Amino acid sequence: MLWVFAPTGLAWSADPARVEAKCAYCHGKAGASTEPDVPIIGGYSVEFLANNLKAYRDQERACPDTKYRNGPNKGKTTNMCEVAHGFTDSEIRQIAVHFSKKKFVRARQTTDPALVAKGAEIHELYCEKCHSDGGASAEDDAGMMAGQWMPYLRQSFDEFVTGKRPIPKKMKRKLDEINAGDMEALVHFYGSAD
Repeated sequence: MLWVFAPTGLAWSADPARVEAKCAYCHGKAGASTEPDVPIIGGYSVEFLANNLKAYRDQERACPDTKYRNGPNKGKTTNMCEVAHGFTDSEIRQIAVHFSKKKFVRARQTTDPALVAKGAEIHELYCEKCHSDGGASAEDDAGMMAGQWMPYLRQSFDEFVTGKRPIPKKMKRKLDEINAGDMEALVHFYGSAD
């Protein structure tokens, strides 16, 4: 997940317009990213968003470099650990609450129908218990994958498999049972949701 703020000297308040403006530099208006490598964040649960921001702040997950997509720092390199550094729990909660109230706008992308069908079967066998409604429910606090950008989903799977991102024990057991081809089928299944 990529968040873009200029944390140095930034006095936080619950002002939704300010939160929206800073995140939009990468995540788009209302968290509806138009960049395939930047996740859509509008509509996720408060807990999911807050937990991920805390993981970035505490450097408990990978923070790959990216560039500001818009705004005054457009083109400059940043990463989520830099962005979240220094955020208080209260500030993180304000950001999470703000984006949880937005609509999840699904990405429009091309998928392979055969992989979508295979991914649906794999999801039902291994993932549905925690990622209900085909990975579309925010209520699970497990991350909405249905309609998420496929390049971002691939990056997330890679981070889980390589240990760059914390993974719940139940999920690790499930991922250990499937192969790279199965993961790609899941990416197509989640990416196909509209």
